[in-house]
Amino acid sequence: MITYESTSRTAKAGNLNLHFHEAGPDHPDAPVLILLHGGGPGASAWSNFGPNLPFFAERFRTLLIDQPCYGRSDKPEPDRDYFSFSAAATAALMDELGIAKAHFIGNSLGGGAAVRMSLDHPGKVDKLLLMSPGGISVNLFSADPTEGIRRLIAFAAAAEPTREQMRAFLTTLVHDPSLVTDALVEERYTQAMDPDARIGGARMGASFANPAWQQDTLLWREAHRIGHPTLLTWGREDRVNPLDGALLALKAIPDARLHVFPRCGHWAQTEAFDDFNRLAADFFAH
Repeated sequence: MITYESTSRTAKAGNLNLHFHEAGPDHPDAPVLILLHGGGPGASAWSNFGPNLPFFAERFRTLLIDQPCYGRSDKPEPDRDYFSFSAAATAALMDELGIAKAHFIGNSLGGGAAVRMSLDHPGKVDKLLLMSPGGISVNLFSADPTEGIRRLIAFAAAAEPTREQMRAFLTTLVHDPSLVTDALVEERYTQAMDPDARIGGARMGASFANPAWQQDTLLWREAHRIGHPTLLTWGREDRVNPLDGALLALKAIPDARLHVFPRCGHWAQTEAFDDFNRLAADFFAH
C-alpha cells in the first residue's frame, strides 16, 4: 500500500539532503518520472502530488521530490536563482540514485525548475510536462501580480499569518472552492507555520528578490532552447498563472503542445485528476 511513510526517502544531493517519495513497478526497467511541486505556504511534494502517486507508480519509477527549502528537505540559502538551484539539486539527486534520465512533471514553481533542468541538464531529461509553469509563462493580458500571487505575498508578509489568509490563498488555486476544506486549510497552515518551513520560504523568496539573479528567472527568454518534447497544461480558470501566460511558451518552444482543462484552476492534478493522469501517461508513453 502506498502511504506517506512507506514511500518516504532521504538521500544526498550534492551537499544537501533531499526528501522524496518513491514508488513504482517491480521490474527494474521501468521509465523514471520525477514530479516537482509548486510553491506557496505549506507546499510539499506529497501535498501537491500524493494522491497521484498510485496511478503513476503502476507505470513509472516515480519520485515526488521536496524541492530545497520545502517539506522535509534541507532549507539552505540558495547560491543562485531558485530555478537553477533546485534543478542542480535534482540533478545531483539523480546521480546519487543512479538515474540517468527521467520524464518530468513540474507544477508552477516546480515547472520553472523543470524548465531549468531541460536547459542546464538536457541529457537527464526525456520529456517535459509543465503545469502552469513559473518563469516561462508571460501574462500577455492579465494584470501582474495575479490574484493568487497577491494572496501568497500577503501570507508571507504577515507577522502572524492566519488560517483565513491560508484559506484565501488556497481558494485561488482551484476553480471549485469546495475543494478547500477545513482539513486542507489546517494541514497546509500547520506545515506553513513550522519554524523551519518559514525559514525555507523566506530564503526561497529572497532568491527571487536578489537583483543579481532576477534575469535568470526569466525563462521565457530561453524557451527557444528547450529541445525536449513539451506538453503545456493549464486550467482555463487559473488565477495564479492565467491561461494567456501559455501563449508565448507555446510559440517559442520548438516541440510544444498545449492542453487546457475546463472548469479547472491552478491544480489540474487535483481538479482534473483522472484526465490529467491519463493525459500525462499517454504523453510519456508515445
